[in-house]
Amino acid sequence: MTLLDGILLAFLLICAISVSVTRNLLASIIILMSFSLVMSVIWLTLEAPDLAITEAAVGAGVTSLLFFATLKKIHAIKAEDAKGEEDDPDEE
Repeated sequence: MTLLDGILLAFLLICAISVSVTRNLLASIIILMSFSLVMSVIWLTLEAPDLAITEAAVGAGVTSLLFFATLKKIHAIKAEDAKGEEDDPDEE
């Protein structure tokens, strides 16, 4: 095992533990996205480029976008009201 393999495996372990401990949904999705990206790098080091491309596209790309869309739909990510937040009625 090379140093790079050890670092990547340690990062995967840290990501897995932090996802299980984190209570913030948005942070969990970002951690899972980074987990998928590191997993695709590991597949590249194992000389499996087809699996690496699939992991990067589906694991980090499509799945993360679907999670973000779901959080937006259930209003877990609050949309900023540009007019309400920027205008202060006391300024005039």
